[in-house]
Amino acid sequence: MSKKNKHENEVVEEELLTAEKETTADETNADIDPVEELKSNLEKEKDRNLRLFAEFENFKKRTSRERIELFSTASESVMVSLLPVLDDFDRALSEIEKSDSAAHLEGIILINNKLRENLKAKGLTIIVTNKGDVFNADIHEAITQIPAPNDDLKGKVIDVIEKGYVLGEKIIRFPKVVIGH
Repeated sequence: MSKKNKHENEVVEEELLTAEKETTADETNADIDPVEELKSNLEKEKDRNLRLFAEFENFKKRTSRERIELFSTASESVMVSLLPVLDDFDRALSEIEKSDSAAHLEGIILINNKLRENLKAKGLTIIVTNKGDVFNADIHEAITQIPAPNDDLKGKVIDVIEKGYVLGEKIIRFPKVVIGH
């Protein structure tokens, strides 16, 4: 048998098999009640519709959460750039308090308070860390360890080098501390 004849036979066989399958499918469909078929299709469409609705609700919730998170931390880079200014204010206040210049002190205090209140309104808060607090690696950054002056200060904060800040619920700068060992 030539290659051409062999190929033609294979094509004819495939066509016969396809025709048989279609005939069998038509006979099977004829056995199914049209009402049952419609009910089945209706259930499939209800299920599909319910899944689409649930997927859309999840999408809405996710985008809403992402939008809230974006708004709460959109100003993070601005806040981080202002932290050194706040540190400078703290240093200036401590130096001016040492001098006898009450007028300068009062002016710096007013400006400092106004700046801090505006930043607080935008969600920036100080992480309160005091000497003697227990060191917590989740919220403190240990700069160094020194021998504790007494046993009560082992594993605790001995000195706060730099204040830490939180923007919303996110820590944007950890307080830098010295701990005792």
